Amino acid sequence: MKDYPDQMTQEQACAFRDDVLNIVSQIPRGSVTTYGHIAALAGWPSHSRMVGRILRYTPGAERLPCYRVVNIEGRTAPGWSRQRLLLEEEGVTFKRNGHVDMDRFLWTPTFE
Repeated sequence: MKDYPDQMTQEQACAFRDDVLNIVSQIPRGSVTTYGHIAALAGWPSHSRMVGRILRYTPGAERLPCYRVVNIEGRTAPGWSRQRLLLEEEGVTFKRNGHVDMDRFLWTPTFE
């Protein structure tokens, strides 16, 4: 695992997990956001990989619209072909290279 210069305490990790799940729950239908945007919104911009781990391993996360989270280039998760189908059902379109059209569908909220 990568050694982060700004490592979290256990309490911070729990708060980060809760923030990530809260942010994902708010991604609007027909939109996507990135692991990096979620990490930044949760206050830990260098922890985008941890966002992915939280979404994959937290019990109950599968009930959230995790399929609306893609990487910065608009690529879907490797090995999860259903993700593209779920996004297409919501009207999200993909470019010829198979990536989400981020210019049209990226959701970048600001929370205060």
